[in-house]
Amino acid sequence: MKLQSLYHDYLNLKFNKNLPCLLTDGFEYGLCEDDRAELFLAGRESGPFSEWISELQPRDPNYTVNPDWKPVLLTAFPQLDVYDELIFYYLLFTINTTTSIVKVNAYNEMNDFMKNHCFFQLSQLSDVTALSEEQREQLRDFFFFFYLYTHPVNEETLYSFSFHGQNIIHTKTGISVERYFSNYHDYYSENFDRYKDQLDLTSHEIQTCKNVTMELLSAIEGKSKLMMPHEEGLEDVLQGINNVDTLIHTYAQNRTELFNVLAEFLSDHRPSPYRDHCFKTLLQNYVAYILYFDFDEINELVDYFKATRLWCEKIINAIFTDAIFIQKILRQNLIDLAEYRNVTEFFGERAREIYL
Repeated sequence: MKLQSLYHDYLNLKFNKNLPCLLTDGFEYGLCEDDRAELFLAGRESGPFSEWISELQPRDPNYTVNPDWKPVLLTAFPQLDVYDELIFYYLLFTINTTTSIVKVNAYNEMNDFMKNHCFFQLSQLSDVTALSEEQREQLRDFFFFFYLYTHPVNEETLYSFSFHGQNIIHTKTGISVERYFSNYHDYYSENFDRYKDQLDLTSHEIQTCKNVTMELLSAIEGKSKLMMPHEEGLEDVLQGINNVDTLIHTYAQNRTELFNVLAEFLSDHRPSPYRDHCFKTLLQNYVAYILYFDFDEINELVDYFKATRLWCEKIINAIFTDAIFIQKILRQNLIDLAEYRNVTEFFGERAREIYL
């Protein structure tokens, strides 16, 4: 499967773009009774891809004083214990559900946006030459943390994995996630007869699911790059999304060019779910690639837009309430928002509740 095709169809359905589906290689999206959309093996109406491992979930050793069983993949990974095995399962489930399209409401909107934003950004980082290796590593850790945090996962899973170069490893054991997931799928495919009563797919279909998982992991590790699809009128916005180098270089040379792009978007009254998503994405790119390294740059943004108060309010409140990336930036840099009254004067009720 080509992950870009999957991503195209994901965005197509999520934002009602009504474009022809591109998905091939035995998968298709289907609507569920609860209004979510899931990736299914073609021709199947039950057992979405994100849930195929649910019957294989390991027993939770945290409810047993002395667990007396061994991990399924102990032979391949002798350093693994039953606690680690469960954590790997949670990570696999989290990665697979990246393909799920949930019904968004007031309670999950921020998490849904942030998880998918982080997934997309992780696929971009390796190609960003305008940042140093140290800066890319900082942002890689930043995005990976929020990708897991907004799934959400439990605290143990949240802190159990880390990047070693471009590879995600289980920090405690040093096991490569790529190697573990590969062995996991191969094990259940090769030992299918032993587990067939717990599975709603064939041995061959397990390998088909493996291909999707490994492509998702490849994107998270920055080994394959995703692109947001073109739409008329969004060329400049998408340029700042699909080419982070352009965003950083443009801002460094003449920051008003980026501000002009934001202003032109706000002056073009053609709202749609996809257009709004792209605007939110560009603003959070500004947070991650500009404000992350120099928060004082927000003063330049306010100075540019303060004469058009409604636009300034819209931009500032989107930056501070569409995601909590900026909240972490403030905390890790010990920044006191009380010193930025020129910014907080544009806060709406929700932003004031969160930050003031």
